[in-house]
Amino acid sequence: MAVNMLQQPLEEFLKEQEPRPSCIISDFCLPWTSETAIRFQIPRLVFHGTCCFSLLCSHNVLRYNAHESVTSDSELLMIPGLPQEISITKAQLPGAFVPSSDLDDIRNKMRQAEAMSYGVVVNSAMDLELGFIEEYKRAIQKKIWCIGPVSQCNQNNLDKYERGSAASIDETDISRWLDARKPKSVIYACLGSQCRLVPSQLIEIGLGLEASNHPFIFVVRHGNGFSEFERWLEEGFEARIEGKGLLIKGWAPQLLILSHTSIGGFLTHCGWNSTLEGICAGVPLLTWPLFAEQFLNEKLVVQVLGVGVSVGVSIPVRWGDEEKVGILVKRDELEKAVRKLMDDGDEREERRKRVGELGAKARMSADGGSSYVNITLLIEDIKNQATQRNQNQDCITKT
Repeated sequence: MAVNMLQQPLEEFLKEQEPRPSCIISDFCLPWTSETAIRFQIPRLVFHGTCCFSLLCSHNVLRYNAHESVTSDSELLMIPGLPQEISITKAQLPGAFVPSSDLDDIRNKMRQAEAMSYGVVVNSAMDLELGFIEEYKRAIQKKIWCIGPVSQCNQNNLDKYERGSAASIDETDISRWLDARKPKSVIYACLGSQCRLVPSQLIEIGLGLEASNHPFIFVVRHGNGFSEFERWLEEGFEARIEGKGLLIKGWAPQLLILSHTSIGGFLTHCGWNSTLEGICAGVPLLTWPLFAEQFLNEKLVVQVLGVGVSVGVSIPVRWGDEEKVGILVKRDELEKAVRKLMDDGDEREERRKRVGELGAKARMSADGGSSYVNITLLIEDIKNQATQRNQNQDCITKT
């Protein structure tokens, strides 16, 4: 992997630092940083950008070979060792469970490096995963620090507007459009920066949103086949939705949009960053997982936390399979799901109440709450480790 070429320059850089770093916190996909940590005699902590729930599910499926207990990709398997019953199909498991001659070696190196690590840092919060964090800690027998949601670090409008990349729409324009809508009336549809749905599926999404009779924001990314989709937009869709729908072609200022009072629902691919951002904003989720651990995140959102409605996607869209997969959700199915999220009286109000309470707890965790405490404990732990190393080194020097 090209990223492995960073090891030598990083180690050269670390040699020149005074004082030397006390630890390395690195993404799980950088297993070579374990070697660097050993070389510099400092602890390496693995950073996971997803939640403990999905990490625990993946760990337990692999540990107990649960994926080998089913004979087809569409057969449900129960994930062992969880506080509550969760089932998933083999096809919906993360890509790491799909054998690959190109990737199996690096996957094994990641697992081995994580097993050698001092502990794990996770972008999540205690109140979002009660029970699952403790189970994951027991499962891997390591220290865990939940320090999220990290998106809560920068909360002024400029930071929200520019987060991730330059937005494809002016902040004033998006704010003015949202200000003109009723509270909790708008469905925000964004399936992530890696969305690779075919043009025919994007068309179905547009028609489903239009038929729902709710004002909506539809974010579409440039990619293969986009010119075909854009022609369809120009042939009448854009004109028909004027006044009730807003198209953003490119990068959307997601944090800014989600924090607006007019947003009542978020159609999301269940990437963990987007999931956290939706929950922190107190917005119920309409779940459309695509790949990776997103189907597991959907289980957390819909079954465990009760803050979302599933669109009903049953198979992933893996790299290179876009044309083969084709249309997963038809316009009437999406319309029905949007109405269930936005219109169903008592259930809707219960979801809104739950996600509002969870959002408040998640925001508080980063502002003096559990995540703030965990960061403090992490720093103290690393300082104690450094002190112990220095004392040991002094003893060796004296002898």
